[in-house]
Amino acid sequence: MAGNTAQTEAVPMSEVSRLINVFFEPKKAFADIAQRPRWVVPLLITIVFGAGYIYLFNKHIGWETYLHRLFDTNRQVQRLPAEQRERVFAMQLRVVPITSMAAAVVFPPVVFLLGAAITLGIVKGLMGAPIRFKQAFAVFAYAWLPRSIYSLLSAVVMYVTPHPEDFDLQNGFFSNPGAFMDPMTANKFLRSVASNLDVFVIWILLLIATGLKAAGGKKLSFGGALFAVLLPFTVYVLLRAAAAAAGFGG
Repeated sequence: MAGNTAQTEAVPMSEVSRLINVFFEPKKAFADIAQRPRWVVPLLITIVFGAGYIYLFNKHIGWETYLHRLFDTNRQVQRLPAEQRERVFAMQLRVVPITSMAAAVVFPPVVFLLGAAITLGIVKGLMGAPIRFKQAFAVFAYAWLPRSIYSLLSAVVMYVTPHPEDFDLQNGFFSNPGAFMDPMTANKFLRSVASNLDVFVIWILLLIATGLKAAGGKKLSFGGALFAVLLPFTVYVLLRAAAAAAGFGG
């Protein structure tokens, strides 16, 4: 009887069950992911939804108004002579539709790669948790799935908003405090930090910590896993906010 029970508990989840349980039973899902660390399906889902969001934005709204708004709120750009500013704008208008779509494809695997390497260095190097890189990469791939929901909801907002010219591609669903701050008058540093205090970002961070805990077993507490996630994330947020304050991005 005990052997049959153990055999039943070891039955692997189907891919569909994994995808569903990441949202509804994450501990159960990530326990299975830790045992069988696959990552192709969630990576493809993230790429398809991200690229689809960019495609819909390009078709429904376009980049001209959005880039004008970015240029108007960037101090570095505003310091340029008018003629040079127009040349830069024209170049960006040609390049950004292509690079943004390419970024939607390249960005997820690069983030998973770097995120897995950094967190693995912390949990394995500092805490001694027996986690393999493939496990950490798979954890990031599945934990990123809420981002696809964000892309879908943002696309819905894009199509129902009465003022599409004011749609913010980076804050499409108003899921963080930065989305409610005026980009023209708000402090750039604070607005950047507020934009990263996003419901979906927090959700993803908690899922990553849950996944690392599942992979680390008894040698890694959830608090330790969360620390390994929050430490590099905090550094990233502060560096990005500093760059925004200096006029390099937002």
